[in-house]
Formats: sequence, structure tokens, C-alpha cells
Amino acid sequence: MEFENRLKGIKLIVFDLDGTLLNDDGMIGIRSKQLIKQLEERDVHFSFATGRLHSAITAFAEELQLKSPLISLDGCLIKSFPDNNLLFESNVKRKHVLKAISFAENFLINIALCHGDAIYYTEYNSIIPRITDKFGARYEEVHSYDECMDNTLEILLAGENYDLIKFVQSRMDFPYMFGLTSASFKSQRHKDIYYLEIRRKGSSKRTGVFRLLKYFRLNIKEAAVCGDWYNDLSLFQTRALKVAVANAVSEIKGCSDIILEKSNNEDGTADFLEMVLKAKKRK
Repeated sequence: MEFENRLKGIKLIVFDLDGTLLNDDGMIGIRSKQLIKQLEERDVHFSFATGRLHSAITAFAEELQLKSPLISLDGCLIKSFPDNNLLFESNVKRKHVLKAISFAENFLINIALCHGDAIYYTEYNSIIPRITDKFGARYEEVHSYDECMDNTLEILLAGENYDLIKFVQSRMDFPYMFGLTSASFKSQRHKDIYYLEIRRKGSSKRTGVFRLLKYFRLNIKEAAVCGDWYNDLSLFQTRALKVAVANAVSEIKGCSDIILEKSNNEDGTADFLEMVLKAKKRK
């Protein structure tokens, strides 16, 4: 009874995209789309919390006809949809961008600067579009990083030498630098390519969801989050109702309130949406 009441009380559902709401072909399941529409008629809000750029997620928001702020770049940027008003952004300081560029040039590591609308790279980093995993992103070559240093939400470094990537990460972290957060990891699609993502400290999918709750004037227990991957962990460290698709990594499943039997390729999120709809239909 308590669980059903929790489902009845859900007023905001936040999806990760890749591996969760989207199948491996980058499509939203038909059942999920139908159920989202039905739940919207019952005053449930929907949003995304994704590592993608904002420009790479608006097509999905349009497909679902959402009218909610969207969380992109893992919480660094929040813009309303469909009017595209800026609600929050967390820009990396210019001095930190300059330092990262200096390290990249000294160690021959590829580097790009991520903004909300595009990923910028120079001629000397022209391999960036081919070796990075930023789904749906628009890449734009610039003559110099001086043109786009301001408004950088994320610094992206990519290379084959993991030790160098880790060394740069250590030098961009405390005690050498203050106010940054970073993550280094191996590419899922490109063999022997490693990434380092550097952002301003204090933004995550978790903080993004709390900003959405404030926007809608809701309590965290009125929210549900759905995810599958390591960058969703901050979402799953809240008191929201936590939902993992069947293909989620064990760390996400271990934090979940609901583990779905179906994967993202089986429209697994639809099963959770149906649970919520059925609970709301019961008197």
C-alpha cells in the first residue's frame, strides 16, 4: 500500500537518455511515448538528465512534446523547453581552460571545448569528432580556442595514453587547482581511447534534479529517476524513487528501488510508466 501511494504521488519523472529511455538505435519506445502522453494528462512532468549537449536532446523533447526544463552535460546546463530560456549554467573559468589547453599541447593530447550548442575544436585536434562519444553533438572547427574559451561548460581531452590522461587529471585537481571536478574513463566505442572530462565543481545530475524540483515546487519524494550508467549514480543517491532498466550496471541496480525486467532495447521504461499510470487510476 505504501509503495502504491508512492507511485500515485509521482509528479516528476526524469530520464537518462542513452541506455535508458533510448534504445541502441537512438529511438524512444512506442509504449513509453504513449504512456508519457497519458501521464502528462494527469499532471506528471517529464524531463531528461543526460551527458549529451543541450542541442543534442531537443529533438527528443520535441518528439515527446515536453514543456519542462532539460538537464544537459550532466547538470552543467539547464534550459527550458520549448522556449529555450537559460535557467542555470556552470562555466569553467577561463584560467582553468587555458591551463588544460597548455597541458594538452605539451603532452600532445587532443582537446575540445564543450558548449551547450556545440563542441569546438581546432585544426590540430581535428580527430576529435571521430574519437569522442558525444552522441548527437554538433562539432565545429575554430581557428583558435580564443574564439570560444568563454562559456565553456566542459573541457574534453582524448588520447591513447591513459597514464598521461591521469597525470593531467591529477594536475587539474586539488591541491593544484580549486573548484573543478573531473572524470577519466575508457571509450565504449573506440578501442584504446581514453577521455578526461573537466567541469566546474558543484554541478551533477543530482543537483540538476533538485533545481527542477525547485522550479516545479515539488518535494524529492514526488520525483522518480530512471537510469543505467555510472554517470547516473548521483541521481540514485537521492530520496527520489529510483528505477533501473535491466541493462543497468550493478552499481545502479544496487541503489535502485525498482529494477525493471526489460532493457532499453525492450522499451523497459514503459513498464515503470505503466506502474505509475495504474496506481494513479486506482481510487
